[in-house]
Amino acid sequence: MKIVKVNQLISIKRSVEAGTSEQQAAVKSIIADVRARGDKAVKEWTEKFDRVHLSTFSVSEKEIEAAYRHVTDEFVSIVREAAENIRFFHEKQLRPSWMTTEENGTILGQKITPLDSVGVYVPGGTAAYPSSVLMNVIPARVAGVKRIVMVSPPDRQGCLPAAVLVAAKEAGVEEIYKVGGAQAIAALAYGTETIAPVDKITGPGNIFVALAKREVFGDVDIDMIAGPSEIAILADETARANEVAADLLSQAEHDPRACSVLVTPSLALAEAVSAEVERQLAELPRQEIAGRSLADYGAIYVTADLDEAVEVVNQLAPEHLEMIAVDAMELLGKIRHAGAIFIGRYSSEPVGDYFAGPNHVLPTNGTARFSSPLNVDDFQKKSSVIIYSKNAFQENAAKIAAFARMEGLEAHARAVETRLLK
Repeated sequence: MKIVKVNQLISIKRSVEAGTSEQQAAVKSIIADVRARGDKAVKEWTEKFDRVHLSTFSVSEKEIEAAYRHVTDEFVSIVREAAENIRFFHEKQLRPSWMTTEENGTILGQKITPLDSVGVYVPGGTAAYPSSVLMNVIPARVAGVKRIVMVSPPDRQGCLPAAVLVAAKEAGVEEIYKVGGAQAIAALAYGTETIAPVDKITGPGNIFVALAKREVFGDVDIDMIAGPSEIAILADETARANEVAADLLSQAEHDPRACSVLVTPSLALAEAVSAEVERQLAELPRQEIAGRSLADYGAIYVTADLDEAVEVVNQLAPEHLEMIAVDAMELLGKIRHAGAIFIGRYSSEPVGDYFAGPNHVLPTNGTARFSSPLNVDDFQKKSSVIIYSKNAFQENAAKIAAFARMEGLEAHARAVETRLLK
């Protein structure tokens, strides 16, 4: 792994997944077809892309019961404990509606209302992601969303992974469909004979899913267009090279475009980590992917001190930030930009991916500068409440009318003044 100077700082901001013109055209075509032909279009696109003919999209209770028989009791227990940790954390994010009364009798406030319905996309194919189910569904449940729909692409046998179905059941999902790709996003956004439309779509997916989410945004809300995974590790000489290397590789194995960076004032640690990364990489099943990631987007920066290391991290604005240093808690206040912050030797990034409780759906591509992890607020909306008193109205009506006329809106001014005549 290359050791470079800070003035050679790479950017973790990679080109946004815009897709090719062919991919964009394909997604628009699929969405238009699903809007026009509903279930029939969804079935045909599913047969084309997933190579399976489905008589029904819905996952039955029998399929869910069978899923429990295909996983171990230990797995179910782990899922339940993880779900409880995630639920506990997100319940702390709940905020109540509020009202305040002014001396003149005016009442102002904010009404918080959960979204009516949310669609959660869970990637499929050769892998199963029960953690994605928990991280997307549980905050919505905590927020009070009544209808949560899960979609995921089926395998060649027309099934969803047992682990995913078990996680969905444990999280409280009651509506599950075996549909993936752009056709699933279109069905969630616009509805079909089988799948009623939702108000918001969350969850990761491939380039076609990302393009489809971008295409339907505005008709429905979406969470984000997520980019490749990122980790920055800020460490001093007390960090252990083998552990730091393992954490860097944990993100590099995700994707050839994933970004793994160590920032340290210790040259000795930098050299030890570089050697350890090469040693561990040779033993990884996904070494080709991780190797390409490290070659293109991996680096070790040696800084003058920890303060400079903090500035490097803030420039990177990483999705995940690990801080392994004696003064890590003192440095925390100086961190301005990071999606999730893991402090101390035992707070390895996978702890947050699966079990600790905070959400693992995080801002990527430098967007931690202005955005936050998926949270309860993402599944609620806020309405302002204004109850103006007569005294306040009489006191301020002339000012309001003057403001309206300043903008050239005479009817606005008269809407206020007509009440002064009575």
